[in-house]
Amino acid sequence: MHYPLPDFEAHCASPESLAERIATLPRPLVFTNGCFDILHRGHVTYLAQARALGASLVVALNTDASVKRQGKGDDRPINALENRAAVMASLASVDLVTWFDADTPYELILAVKPDVLVKGGDWSIERIVGSREVLDWGGEVHSIPFLHQTSTTQTLQKIRALG
Repeated sequence: MHYPLPDFEAHCASPESLAERIATLPRPLVFTNGCFDILHRGHVTYLAQARALGASLVVALNTDASVKRQGKGDDRPINALENRAAVMASLASVDLVTWFDADTPYELILAVKPDVLVKGGDWSIERIVGSREVLDWGGEVHSIPFLHQTSTTQTLQKIRALG
């Protein structure tokens, strides 16, 4: 028996093919970014809320090297980029997944030119990379408050305490 690959694999786009893929998405386009190393309830709630702010949602993931530079721990990310991208692409709220290797998604934000830029509640609007530019071209910037006090770091601490 032949088992086809899931459709969600097609929701991943390299930064090089991003412009072509973005052009096919309905507007207003929402953009967010992060590591999303071990997906949890806080992540999926936040992503659903972000998607509700527009007609499509693009999620940009930090590459593995970019995650390591954030100082989250020597063993981070736990999941490699290709696995994080596939899990992210499988979510109903996510229309397209891409990635960036820089320390911030600034260049990607300028290339995508989202109508809505979103980060989690631990980011003030003034601190969100690209917020000034998005506001300057008439877009919106949101810092969505956390509804569930979960984090990948807390999850890993709990797992390590059991070990």
